[in-house]
Amino acid sequence: FPSHDRIVIIGVGFLMAEAMTTAAKQYPKIKFIGVDQFQGAAVANLTGLVFPEDKAGFLAGYLAGHLTKTGKTGAVLGTDTVPPVRYFGEGYRNGVAYAAKELGKKYPATRLIYHAPDNAFNDPAWGGSTAQQLLSQGFDVIFGAGGNTGNGALLRIAKKKNVYCIGVDSDQWGTLPEARPCLVTSAMKLIDKGVATLIKQADKGTLAGGNYFGAVGLAPYHDFSKKIPASVQSKVKAITPKVLNGTVKTGVKL
Repeated sequence: FPSHDRIVIIGVGFLMAEAMTTAAKQYPKIKFIGVDQFQGAAVANLTGLVFPEDKAGFLAGYLAGHLTKTGKTGAVLGTDTVPPVRYFGEGYRNGVAYAAKELGKKYPATRLIYHAPDNAFNDPAWGGSTAQQLLSQGFDVIFGAGGNTGNGALLRIAKKKNVYCIGVDSDQWGTLPEARPCLVTSAMKLIDKGVATLIKQADKGTLAGGNYFGAVGLAPYHDFSKKIPASVQSKVKAITPKVLNGTVKTGVKL
């Protein structure tokens, strides 16, 4: 790469972290942005764009806890060896528990099913069959978080009536329209806004090494806005800023 301080290279994904660190050290005049790449030791020209996935997962779980009729909520996930996936899952479980306590109900523990590390994010068949197992056991709100593996779960859930599914990362109403029959919301990481902010900082010469925490939240309910009780929507709206600012703790050990 040419030594030019206006060049910005973006690498996406936890598994690219080592390569990004190596490249950043080799080319100190180039700015690097690593999406989903937590920086344990800061490199001056490498910024990790990371997210509090536990908070997005918690909000999704809180909604699930208010929507479930059977009290059985679950999640079909990529590998828990990737921290963001584990944060999503544990946040979701704790959000359900928080809602149950608020409602004065005792739900069975939320079931989190993680894929083995190999091919964890590109196994839609496993995602679908795992979701089917949960459906057959009466689970009626299921979170799918794990690339194509999670998508496989969402697509299977969409074939069954009177159940909800929750997507991940982006608003999957747009990226996976086949899941719309069950897709009540998605636990989002606002990656586009985070990347745009960091590129602007790079342009101004203010981009710093280390970590930058991007925003998270729930996607719109879309067609489900007419089906979710107004009281539930109000509760989710009220608790959201408290979760995001840390007033309400997610209980996830990071």
